[in-house]
Amino acid sequence: MLMVRGEATIAAGNLGTGCVTLCEMPSYHPDLQTFLVPLSERELTLREALDKLEAIGNEASEVPFIVQMMENPGFSFPPFSMFKGRVSLFQHDCIHLLLGRGTTLIDEAFTIGFTMGSSNAMSTTASKIFGYVAGHWYPKAYRFPPHANKVYEDAVHLGMVSECVPLELVDYHPYMDWKLGALREELGIEVDLLESYYRVEAARNPDIAASQRLCPQV
Repeated sequence: MLMVRGEATIAAGNLGTGCVTLCEMPSYHPDLQTFLVPLSERELTLREALDKLEAIGNEASEVPFIVQMMENPGFSFPPFSMFKGRVSLFQHDCIHLLLGRGTTLIDEAFTIGFTMGSSNAMSTTASKIFGYVAGHWYPKAYRFPPHANKVYEDAVHLGMVSECVPLELVDYHPYMDWKLGALREELGIEVDLLESYYRVEAARNPDIAASQRLCPQV
């Protein structure tokens, strides 16, 4: 996963054994603050979009243990198995691009929430527990502030009502040379549903650039 936690950009996902302590924050590519392949982009292939993302990405071994427990597929056992939508780094990056989200904290909150919701197996209790942990117990640079937590909650519900396939179950490797627009259609990702929500998100967060850029016409 590639994300910006506050002012620090974090790479997370299919993690190894390494992680940083809460006081050791490595440096990250500044373009992760502004990176975006918008939802309106249909012609880039998944491979081309991933190349753009990977050009500014970081290694995935720099994440605190608590974040790994909550988000990593390697922790898919009780009690952590209640948190659905766990995906590999590769899957997560693909989902970011298909949802038209960047790599900031609020983008990460949406991507995680929508992936969880699309599983159709995330309970309300598990969703609330994850949001509480991400909003209170994650290290400060990773922690969901209230506006990101609200987006996370909305995204879980949006994923549940979407007719898309469970995004955590998709093997994206065969789709590398598919155009983003065609792949969204193949997976049942409703662009109009996302655009409608992104307008709401932008209206609610007039001072957050990451939300404003989702729908330039807002």
